[in-house]
Amino acid sequence: MNALTAMSWAGPGPAGAVKAVSVISTGTVRIRPEHPYGSRKPLYWWLLTSRQWTPPRPINVYVIEHARGLILFDTGQDRASVTDDAYFPGGLAGHVYDRLARFDIGEDDTLAAQLATLGYTPADVDTAIVSHLHQDHIGGLRELTGSELLVSAAEWAELAKPTPELRGFLRSHIQLPGLKWHQVSLEPTSDPELAPFTEALDVMGDGSLVLLPTPVIRRARCHCWSAAPAGLRCCWPGTSPTGPTSSSAASSPASAAGGGSRKARTRSSPWPGSSRAWSCCPPTTRPPPIDCWTANTGGVL
Repeated sequence: MNALTAMSWAGPGPAGAVKAVSVISTGTVRIRPEHPYGSRKPLYWWLLTSRQWTPPRPINVYVIEHARGLILFDTGQDRASVTDDAYFPGGLAGHVYDRLARFDIGEDDTLAAQLATLGYTPADVDTAIVSHLHQDHIGGLRELTGSELLVSAAEWAELAKPTPELRGFLRSHIQLPGLKWHQVSLEPTSDPELAPFTEALDVMGDGSLVLLPTPVIRRARCHCWSAAPAGLRCCWPGTSPTGPTSSSAASSPASAAGGGSRKARTRSSPWPGSSRAWSCCPPTTRPPPIDCWTANTGGVL
């Protein structure tokens, strides 16, 4: 899995570039306890035989109110996954998805409904960063036809490999008509405050929003930094609730609540497409500072 994580901070970018960061939830999910806590059993053995579920976990979307536009980190789970019997594939792949997770997504849990609680609509979203392409991160894509969509070039390449559905990639809900995808790759960085990371992507070109890779299992995932009070920078691993081979997840709240009114914004696309793959980087195990937040997402199926 080649997932992204986005984080940002008050400095050294321009003062006030990040106005607020909010967390909205597109429902909850219960998963097998072997998934977050591990098991000595082979993956498909516990997936097909487990009889227990974890307590519900929120399926979060992070809303970044930036001076240059409204940005989402991930898009949540599609409510159609619980209302449309044809949402998931049939056969063996469909059975795997049925065993993997149980979703609870009400009418008020859609991306549009949740954005409305902040005074926004999907049409207001300038950019959506998709950490990776599993179902609980791509659920709002069909509502974002007017937005620029960022994804790891290596993650996008997974769609062309054999049996993507069995590996957690629902192509029919990703490669939708009218979506504006941009494949992005990291660039070398020697910023000591980003250590131990040696690669990053300055999304807005002003240092206010930076993508970082974080490895899980065999492949890379990334984090996105955003809006830490007092200029604090922090990064730590996080995982997705719907990736059977991912490790235990950490969770953290947003550091600032979003405002309720729309703001004038200027669209920009500072990240050209690239075919280079994301590279792996050393993990960090230090706990998050209390004043920081991270979009804890990503997972491997």
